[in-house]
Amino acid sequence: MRTVYLATGIILFLIAVIVGCSKKDLKTTPTDYPYVRETFGTNIDLNNLSNYANQSKPNYILKDNSAGATISNAKATLGRVLFYDKNLSIDNSVSCASCHKQEFAFGDADQVSKGVQSGVTVRHSMRLVNTRFANERKFFWNERAATLEIQTTRPIQDHAEMGFSGESGRPGLQDLFTKLQNINYYKELFQFVYGDQTITETSLQECLSQFIRSIQSFDSKYDAGRVLVGNENQPFPNFSAQENNGKRLFLAPPAFNGSGVRINGGLGCNGCHQAPEFDIDPNTRNNGLIATINTSVLDLDNTRAPSLRDITKPNGTLNTPLMHTGSFNTLRSVILHYNSINHPVQNTNIDPRLIPNGIGQQLQVTEQEIADISAFLITLSGNSIYTEKKWGNPFQ
Repeated sequence: MRTVYLATGIILFLIAVIVGCSKKDLKTTPTDYPYVRETFGTNIDLNNLSNYANQSKPNYILKDNSAGATISNAKATLGRVLFYDKNLSIDNSVSCASCHKQEFAFGDADQVSKGVQSGVTVRHSMRLVNTRFANERKFFWNERAATLEIQTTRPIQDHAEMGFSGESGRPGLQDLFTKLQNINYYKELFQFVYGDQTITETSLQECLSQFIRSIQSFDSKYDAGRVLVGNENQPFPNFSAQENNGKRLFLAPPAFNGSGVRINGGLGCNGCHQAPEFDIDPNTRNNGLIATINTSVLDLDNTRAPSLRDITKPNGTLNTPLMHTGSFNTLRSVILHYNSINHPVQNTNIDPRLIPNGIGQQLQVTEQEIADISAFLITLSGNSIYTEKKWGNPFQ
């Protein structure tokens, strides 16, 4: 009799284990997600997720603005789909990737980016490379989003960009959730990630921000040299003399006379774009450019900037036009902008580092210095960011 009870107990235990399997255990079966396989093929394998969560980075990269938000492979994978999906616009014509293209370090080669129904962006689309590795936590050129999470759904709700504004008869964000919940691959993806097919703004923000934070670039010529020395100020053994001098000019602060004219030292770029992340100092103010795109309205509150990493491709070609106006098309033009700062009285928000003694700085850069610092900036460009499949379009 004891043997019978024991056998029965074992059977009941096994049944309980099988019935009690978590959704996460069950959903790893390939046949559970036929629409994901049909839509994305081998680009997304829910049973063998790409590594977003545990990517390596150099030990000298210390800045991180994610405020403890960890990346999971599952959420970043879903974020990748959302990032490239034109269904996130009201007419299925625009995705996040339409303005932030992998081939341009997740920026746009056009001065302004096209939105829905002939809409355009009012500022140049910022490159998204290394957005995580910075002290600055706020986003957009004018820092109007307090976090990356908040930033991710703002373009979706922008009337001109992706159109779910809820204004002038257009659908709102809740309509987007309903739209996505009726798409079969999202039913499977949200079930996989959250164990529930419900879509909310929080889940969109979480997944999009995790994918964007995963986009990193640390395989540049600069990084190859940085690991060989103790700090940025030492000459890099793999650099040419020109590149090392350009690095010196970038890092060293200038010394000015009473008229704001540089008398010695470097160009002081590192004061706002701090190595080795080359992120923007959160305390920066206006950089002396107060123009807007195609209007005469002053634009004084542009105080953020993307990392200077991958400002060019390894061959020196600019990835995108520069500045919030997208009006600078060469490194030379940017250097010349900072070379001679105009300080009009209406610019009440100019960064004090650009107006020593209250006067617009005059760096008096030479042609050789322009060539040297340009050569250094090119060393900040990586390679894998342009080709890494896990950051690429899963619909292709």
